[in-house]
Amino acid sequence: MIHSKTGSNRRILTFPAVQPCKSISLTTLLDSLIQLAGDILTFKQKHFSTNKRSFQKTIRQIQNLAIVLEEIRIRVGSPRRYFPGVSSLSEIHVIFQKLKFLLEDCTRDGARVCMLMSSDQVSDHLQVLTLSISTSLSAFPVSFVDLPSEVNELIDLVVQQARKHVVRPDSDDKKVIDSVNQVLALFENRVSPEPDEINRILDHVGVRTWGDCVKEVNFLGEEIEAERLENKKNNNNSNARVELLSSLMGFICYCRCVILNKRDHHLHRDESELRVHEDLFRGIKVEDLLCPISLEIMTDPVVIETGHTYDRSSITKWFGSGNITCPKTGKILTSTELVNNVSVSHVIQKHCRANGVVLAINSRKRKSHGDVAPDSLAAKGAGRLIARFLTSELITNGDEETVYRALREIRVLTKTGSFNRSCLVEAGCVSPLINLLASEDSRIQENAMAALLNLSKHAAGKGEIAGEGLGLIVEILNEGDKTETRLYAASALFYLSSVEDYSLLIGENADAIPGLMRIVTGDEFGDSAKRNALLAVMGLLMQPENHWRVLAAGAVPALLDLLRDEETGGELTADCLATLAKLAEYPDGTIGVIRRGGLKLAVKILSSSEASPAVKQHCVGLVLNLCLNAGNDVVGVLVKDSVVMGSLYTVISNGEYGGSKKASALIRMIHEYQERKTGSVEPSFQRGRFIHAW
Repeated sequence: MIHSKTGSNRRILTFPAVQPCKSISLTTLLDSLIQLAGDILTFKQKHFSTNKRSFQKTIRQIQNLAIVLEEIRIRVGSPRRYFPGVSSLSEIHVIFQKLKFLLEDCTRDGARVCMLMSSDQVSDHLQVLTLSISTSLSAFPVSFVDLPSEVNELIDLVVQQARKHVVRPDSDDKKVIDSVNQVLALFENRVSPEPDEINRILDHVGVRTWGDCVKEVNFLGEEIEAERLENKKNNNNSNARVELLSSLMGFICYCRCVILNKRDHHLHRDESELRVHEDLFRGIKVEDLLCPISLEIMTDPVVIETGHTYDRSSITKWFGSGNITCPKTGKILTSTELVNNVSVSHVIQKHCRANGVVLAINSRKRKSHGDVAPDSLAAKGAGRLIARFLTSELITNGDEETVYRALREIRVLTKTGSFNRSCLVEAGCVSPLINLLASEDSRIQENAMAALLNLSKHAAGKGEIAGEGLGLIVEILNEGDKTETRLYAASALFYLSSVEDYSLLIGENADAIPGLMRIVTGDEFGDSAKRNALLAVMGLLMQPENHWRVLAAGAVPALLDLLRDEETGGELTADCLATLAKLAEYPDGTIGVIRRGGLKLAVKILSSSEASPAVKQHCVGLVLNLCLNAGNDVVGVLVKDSVVMGSLYTVISNGEYGGSKKASALIRMIHEYQERKTGSVEPSFQRGRFIHAW
């Protein structure tokens, strides 16, 4: 995709030129032509990844043609009723537009390798445009304009040159394309190519730094997704183009990780730039850059009516599910308009550049390409070679910078798809990552833990991490050098807890659950961090053996204190209630909640008009479990509050949150309690142990 300054976009090698309107004045048309010619001439000093010589010839022709246009503009200074050359000039105007698009494509940062492999197609387009210039100029009524003889000669020269100009791919382009194809063939056989050969390719197309590779990866990802959508739209099952783009993606990723990793200019910023970054991030936590819904770094931050910022794709899905509330506050919105948060976006970009973080492709446009397996054997082979190389970089006795660079790449790869995670696990990456958790370098420790978090989403990765590194992960959870590192450890425990045996192992570690609860209660952690820790606790509660351990860690009073805190956001409120509801499934959990005023607080939340449907649903689950375990004492409290019944019916009407059945069960209990009070029915359940419910 080509992104213009106006925000619009187009596919590469497409030319959406606009025909000048028939009523356009001659002077306006000439002014626009002269401006377009000037724009084309600005490409003279730019790097062309393909057809360099042909483009240089064409630009020289435009330079001559610009002189002609300037002279015509002078000669036709006064408006005329009729000028027979308008149609020819209009055709040239369209040609100039298309030529400018082609020049943009062939000099675009990020599209260099892709355009090289499209060299034949570029040549064809340039040949057509060049001949079109000749045809349009031939039809121009030179005799109607009193031009100097040397200008007329210049027109003839341009016409002749355009006619004779045969556009073919440069011989150097063909050699480099052959080299790329040879490298891709090696990838298919999982053979590492010669670094010198790859460097020759990169020098030819102008990809010289790690950052250049990132741009190429992002562009190729957009093209792959756009090609898939186009094929789906046209019911086209041909994958040849997608396979090529996927192979090029593997090639560029290999270049970034293996060849250009040590050329990263971001690692060699001068001290003044580093001070700028330090000033920018002072007082800002990474979790402030996370979307409260997805808990990922926002790629397209937007602000809603309440002033809270979310990633565009996440909040759009929230609204698309029928919600008209703010996820953090639960406030009902009068408008779902989204406003770009330019300042937050700027901070995120600075953070990513300063820390070598590669964001997924803008989620507003598409799902990350990394979630899809590679579409070619070359890309798969490159992925395995990359995993093998990066793992070896961790194992060999390299310096800290070498290890850090390898870790940064591993972190990116584990983030961008299950295939990459599988390759790294197969390459034996887990064990050295675990060993690096003990590093005294906070950067190394953080990136190693982040990579292990992503690998914990992989089935085989879970087994290796739980078998070797569980103790170290819990240690990081409690004593990690950085806040972010501790949060990654909490998230890793959540993914590991999805396996029953690992959940039990985590619970048996005396420091695991208390460490999670310290994050939940810590003032230095924001809502997203607390939610991550609570999700891990909820995962552990799936095993009954962990129930008493969570209670012993002080979960009930901690969660009730959070619910009483007015600054607690809507989603964190829902998670607190969900965790309390899980704890209240057992009598000792019910006793703990009621004795600390949890029932009264739950009724207050349930009766609140500002609570979101999700919060009320979890609140109903908590109250139902309290009723089931404490009996009439709790039901009697509900009967006394006239607002409760209306709130329960509201929850039923929002059945998509899964609370309808629980709300219906509570309503039946209340009705039965009232009927028993009047003596019309026999008690349907016995009173539980004696608890002061209020």
